[in-house]
Amino acid sequence: MKKGLLLTTLLAVSATMMADQVVIQTPNTSMVLNVDNGKQPQYVYFGAKLSNNDLQHLQAPVNGRMDAYPAYGQYAPAEVALAMRHGDGNLSTELIATGYDKEGDVTRIHLKDPVYPITVDLCYRAYQDVDMIETWTEIKNGEKQTVTLTQFASVCLPIRRGNVWLSHLYGSWANEARLVEEPVLPGEKIIKNKDGARNSHTDHAEVMLSLDGKARENQGDVIGAALCYSGNYQLKVETDDTEYHYFFAGINPDNSEYHLKKDETFVTPKVALSFSTRGLSGVSRNFHKWGRKYMLAHGDKERKILLNSWEGVYFDINQQGMDQMMSDIASMGGELFVMDDGWFGDKYPRKTDNSSLGDWVVDKNKLPEGIEGLLRDAKKNGVKFGIWIEPEMTNSVSELYEKHPDWIVKAPKRDAVQGRGGTQLVLDLSNPKVQDFVFSVVDNLMSKYPEIDYIKWDANMPIMNHGSQYLTMTDQSHLYIEYHRGFAKTCDRIRAKYPDLTIQACASGGGRANWGVLPWFDEFWVSDNTDALQRIYMQWGTSYFFPAIAMASHISATPNHTVFRTTAMKYRIDVAMSGRLGMEIQPKNMSDDEKALCRQAIKEYKQIRPIVQFGDLYRLVSPYDRQGLASLMYVNEEQTKSVFFWWKTESFQNEHLPRVKMCGLDANKMYKIHELNRIDLKPMDVEGKSFSGAYLMNHGLEMPYRNEPEWSKKTDWSSRVLLLEAL
Repeated sequence: MKKGLLLTTLLAVSATMMADQVVIQTPNTSMVLNVDNGKQPQYVYFGAKLSNNDLQHLQAPVNGRMDAYPAYGQYAPAEVALAMRHGDGNLSTELIATGYDKEGDVTRIHLKDPVYPITVDLCYRAYQDVDMIETWTEIKNGEKQTVTLTQFASVCLPIRRGNVWLSHLYGSWANEARLVEEPVLPGEKIIKNKDGARNSHTDHAEVMLSLDGKARENQGDVIGAALCYSGNYQLKVETDDTEYHYFFAGINPDNSEYHLKKDETFVTPKVALSFSTRGLSGVSRNFHKWGRKYMLAHGDKERKILLNSWEGVYFDINQQGMDQMMSDIASMGGELFVMDDGWFGDKYPRKTDNSSLGDWVVDKNKLPEGIEGLLRDAKKNGVKFGIWIEPEMTNSVSELYEKHPDWIVKAPKRDAVQGRGGTQLVLDLSNPKVQDFVFSVVDNLMSKYPEIDYIKWDANMPIMNHGSQYLTMTDQSHLYIEYHRGFAKTCDRIRAKYPDLTIQACASGGGRANWGVLPWFDEFWVSDNTDALQRIYMQWGTSYFFPAIAMASHISATPNHTVFRTTAMKYRIDVAMSGRLGMEIQPKNMSDDEKALCRQAIKEYKQIRPIVQFGDLYRLVSPYDRQGLASLMYVNEEQTKSVFFWWKTESFQNEHLPRVKMCGLDANKMYKIHELNRIDLKPMDVEGKSFSGAYLMNHGLEMPYRNEPEWSKKTDWSSRVLLLEAL
């Protein structure tokens, strides 16, 4: 084959005399590697889509290590993607190309060690309808003895130095997905997680790299990368004396060396890579489209508007109270009621967080008519019914633990470290019996009560002590990996039997907001913190990689139960409507005015639901820029409808806020303006008027700095939601 031929013309043949140019393309992106038999494949290009002419004359990179998958040993000072200890103790590995092939949208570049029978396939899946390339590796041991993998990244990607900035997400419980932006400097930047069970609280396994200066929302060249994995991870950017930064992503190898048996293949998690010339929001839109279509469970179906019982009653579950909450959410136009924690336990009734996990039987003292009575009441009230479970966990105060103390994660020869409530323990999902049990928690509920529409699946504890009572002592280092293999096997079984069930991934809030979990789940709980102001910041960061349809965003009471801030009901509604709208409140404690406002908001959300949940996101003014406001908008694919959100983040006398220019509209269309959730005595001066898309994008609309309801209802919390409809 000659250089410059497109990948689509290549047949499944081995490269022969000279390096072949392997081109992996999406609608707007090209990735180019040179594959020369007997040598390590070389990255040549990753960026905007190239023409045939550009491919033929593509410059080779200089002064960089462009190895596609560098291994440890032959050039030891450099950072590597793969390291292993061979059966004879040799720590060095060399990987050279032996050919490549293409089947459908998947390209495989075949590598081998010229001395040891170790093979590695570099795999790339290029989507033809979204701008996403997934890459992973498959490592096979052909040696007679077990080899030990000590590093096993999914990808290595060289990124040309310049004014490169890194955007990533950090946080904690009730403060998830906070955005940080920083220049990539010489040295090493590591982002990692070692929670064991959940991985999205303290950091996220997703990053964006802005190639031409500090990130901008709708301009500039940006690479986005997301590790699609539910367990411990490590992302690393290495910058040395060459012209390149080196990005690595994969499973965190700390205390996780893997013993690869003869003829066994280790498959690394995939990394999703995207590129856009339209800034951060451009990459976000790529991830959202790919996620809704190919990753997220039921990503093409509208999500129901629900009321969750947690902040309304906490553990105070009872039959009459649940019926009352169902009736209230139905009266406001809601479609689903979810009963949270506190409904189960026989010998040990679940009254607080220190008992009963694992004992998934109804507490008949709280619910004398059982789930049957709840389903009857849901039907009576015209809403669907959902239920909370935490199937991967138990308490030392439980019947399950009394029967199966050998099922928990525990360090050998040591007492178990207990978590939430002083008694919580993690079940060892590396154990097939535990996998069967976790499956049975869902299976028993759904078999007996097939009318259950929704499950909130929680996970409130990390793996605190390293040890498995199931794995052999020689394979204790496999715990973190085998836990998530067991999790995946269990979720596969659940989805195979219950493909239509809606399942939320909750993990002390947003601990499982990652693309490794979402193929089995419909959405995630962004945070246990429902404060509207803090949610603007958290949902802003979350939106970098996850679509609104997956972000559960609820209207809650004030003072807020986490930060005790008091915000206006309209403000809480306007924030919640930018995600999957729900409620987290006791309706009987709401005033009639508040109920009326929520009733109107739910009615209007149903009108804009398709735009918010399936539309293209354009972030406009970031709350992190400290300009006193935050603003974003969603636009439908036809550019005929849009929803514009504007929230003040602080309030001062004589304040000066920027006028927000819109994005994503058709410049030649005229858009009529209608304000949603209006509380002002007078409509905005733009109400009912029409403006060209060009005007809205080049100039924008002036937003009144304050809402103007009657005097007794004024607050310092101002927000606007506008519906734009093309004439």
